[in-house]
Amino acid sequence: MTVKENIQQLREELRKHNYNYYVLDNPTISDYEFDIKLNELLKLEKDHPEFFDVNSPTQRVGGQITKNFETVAHEHRMYSLDNSYSKEDLLDWETRIKKLVDGELQFTCELKYDGASISLTYLYGNLERAVTRGDGFQGDNVTANVKTIKSVPLQLKGEYPDKFDIRGEIVLPWDGFNKMNEERIEIGEEPYRNPRNTASGSLKLQDSSEVAKRPLECLLYNITGTNLDIETQFESLEKARSWGFKVPQAAKLVNSIDAVLEFINYWDVHRHNLPYETDGVVIKVNNLQQQEELGYTAKAPRWAIAYKFKAEQVSTRLNEITYQVGRTGAITPVANLEPVELAGTTVKRASLHNADQIEKLDIRVGDEVFVEKGGEIIPKIIAVDLSKRPDNSQPTQYITHCPECETELVRTEGEAQHYCPNYNGCKPQIIGRIQHFISRKAMDIEGLGGETVALLVNEGLINNYSDLYELTKEQVIPLERMADKSADNLINGIEQSKKIPFERVLYALGIRYVGETVAKKLAKHYKSIDAIAEAKHEDLINVDEIGVKIAESVIEFFNSDTSRAIITRLKNFGVQLEISAEKLANQTNKLEGNIFVVSGVFHVVSRNELKKLIEDNGGKVSSSISSKTNYIVAGDNMGPSKKDKAEKLNISIISEQDFLNMIQ
Repeated sequence: MTVKENIQQLREELRKHNYNYYVLDNPTISDYEFDIKLNELLKLEKDHPEFFDVNSPTQRVGGQITKNFETVAHEHRMYSLDNSYSKEDLLDWETRIKKLVDGELQFTCELKYDGASISLTYLYGNLERAVTRGDGFQGDNVTANVKTIKSVPLQLKGEYPDKFDIRGEIVLPWDGFNKMNEERIEIGEEPYRNPRNTASGSLKLQDSSEVAKRPLECLLYNITGTNLDIETQFESLEKARSWGFKVPQAAKLVNSIDAVLEFINYWDVHRHNLPYETDGVVIKVNNLQQQEELGYTAKAPRWAIAYKFKAEQVSTRLNEITYQVGRTGAITPVANLEPVELAGTTVKRASLHNADQIEKLDIRVGDEVFVEKGGEIIPKIIAVDLSKRPDNSQPTQYITHCPECETELVRTEGEAQHYCPNYNGCKPQIIGRIQHFISRKAMDIEGLGGETVALLVNEGLINNYSDLYELTKEQVIPLERMADKSADNLINGIEQSKKIPFERVLYALGIRYVGETVAKKLAKHYKSIDAIAEAKHEDLINVDEIGVKIAESVIEFFNSDTSRAIITRLKNFGVQLEISAEKLANQTNKLEGNIFVVSGVFHVVSRNELKKLIEDNGGKVSSSISSKTNYIVAGDNMGPSKKDKAEKLNISIISEQDFLNMIQ
């Protein structure tokens, strides 16, 4: 046998044993025998570097140092999930989706593991890249660290697509977590708080050999890509398992919401016997064509929902109520609590939301309060233990002036929150607006974080986001924790932000009620900041999804001399304040005033490309048929009920090619 053949044989053997041990939980050789074979391979590879393979089992030991994790855009966005907490929520969800798709519905039920979300890209069967969820649009490249996780296959087996992404959760099993904590306590270190945060933190360790020491696992649940030859979610789980991925066996295919509830009720009890942390169940429409028909909202897929198990509850003492000022001037009361353990973390603070909530629960300083984690993330006070209320207790008097600048607060009729109206003079508002401006979904300024923004404002170097573009390296170098390279990165990051497209700049401006989706609608309709600034109230409310509140807020923003001066400065610095000529060249008004519903399977372009073509040519895409619908673009397998409804309403049904002819 040649050296090359010997190396290949050892690699195959080790991959097989690794799969048996970490994926099937069924080892066929001892750890000692495995180590002997691994050391033999290590020596051969060291003596024969010409046979190096980036996906060899020896690469799992780590050793690569990553100082800065590269930000990578997801080819397919990683969405969040809508949450439900009751049978009624699930029935409402089922009713909504039944209106949008034809045919019988089946559901795949899967446990919702609590870890760090990851997207793995495979190319011709080899692990190409591992990227954290980040903000859903882009995340951090943590490939070197993920390669050390034994249940992540570096090379797939069987027959698989040339390229696909597979999503999953990096988890730290309870046994491994407890063992790590025992070791930390033994050497006098603070124990880790919970497995989820420890798993997430592990992915960002700079030394991959340190990650290799941690008993992390990767549980996979969703395959994403094109031309995958997969028809259902349940089939995708079975295929992923056959390719070598660790896919939890708990998943179940069911035919009704009652069966979904049976699954939920079973696991609400038995989840405590699982080796991993889990906080709920994810229910997905099983048929992938139906998933495609249902599509997405701005934040979540319509075809999936998470059922969250009832949150843990504890009681503790409310020591003090303080008040925070947000970037819009909104005041949020905060309960400062006697520290208490809750769902694996120490809780010291909880949001009280607004004056109405305090009054409704009659919350007072000194009260014993019941706290739970809403969706097991944000702690909230749900009730007061009146039996333990002190005799000298006094009702809470909500503040009347801003805790930061002492301006008298205002409360608009019909609104729950109080606001500080000192827009340009209240420091937390100024800092908050700039922090929003630089955030990932907005200007995404690399090298500039929230703490540095606060430092720049407090040092008097900036007072609004347009000031960022006048900063020099000499000004920022003296700042705390600012080294030469950090200063270069910050200045370069600000310069690079001038390339950010107009709709994201519009979102970055922080106009009240103008979120990502609204910013895109306004940018698409008006094409430039000048056109939006001159728009009248009646024009704005005629734009798709723009209501009275948004229109009033936009007009108020552009009526401000300060806002207009800042916009002028941004324009002079070269920030993108209109849609680029290149993008405009691909847009027309050919379909203006027409509403389209897209249904079925298409061949020339994908469903998403079809929807984009409709919007790029001035049309609107709707998910359901109504009397306002003008056209249905019908592909193969269009549902019969949609066809019947279209015919009853006398709506034109056109083919994919008919549509493409319309826009040529």
